[in-house]
Amino acid sequence: MPNVNPGILFEIFNEIGIIEQLSRARLEARLPEGLIAPHFTVLNRLVRVQDGATPLEMARAFQVPKTSLTHTLQGLEKHDLVEMRPNPADGRSKTVWITDKGRALREATIQSLAPEFIQLMQTFDVEALLAVKPTLTALRKLLDENR
Repeated sequence: MPNVNPGILFEIFNEIGIIEQLSRARLEARLPEGLIAPHFTVLNRLVRVQDGATPLEMARAFQVPKTSLTHTLQGLEKHDLVEMRPNPADGRSKTVWITDKGRALREATIQSLAPEFIQLMQTFDVEALLAVKPTLTALRKLLDENR
């Protein structure tokens, strides 16, 4: 194990947190009225990881109380971006499915960020950013496995 000052690790996680805050603000500026980053995060997870998860499974994945996730899902349902279906494995619970409108919104939001990504590519060393991605992915996986 390398001899690293824990303070520097805090600084790295602090930078990641600030980047998350700044990127969340940019994302939310592109979402329709009444939607915020947690709504988009749910849509993104349904596309990227698992469509048809239960609210409890999703709450655990996001590490939020089920009541908080339920509130987020209600907002998405109100905008017809997800639908709740009976859980075939357990009649007492529901499963969450992204709608075509939800998929389209997710894609449109990502596309609306393209100009900022293009500007980033013109003003930042994107090769350096791409080089660090595997390290960040490995860190995310380690933190996820050890929560």
